[in-house]
Amino acid sequence: MKSTMTVNEAAEYLGVHVDTIYTMVREKQIPHVRLRRRIVFRRETLNEWMSQQERKISS
Repeated sequence: MKSTMTVNEAAEYLGVHVDTIYTMVREKQIPHVRLRRRIVFRRETLNEWMSQQERKISS
């Protein structure tokens, strides 16, 4: 399994629309890396980010 994901793969992984991912990237709400014009996500970082979001909600 590869450790990075494209916008489409991240959207599928999180169960949201691709437009939602682009909006979250633009508003700096989701951790990502830009490689020239490409946006990529590390699977491990997204998992950590989701855990943090869950902790915020349950606090």
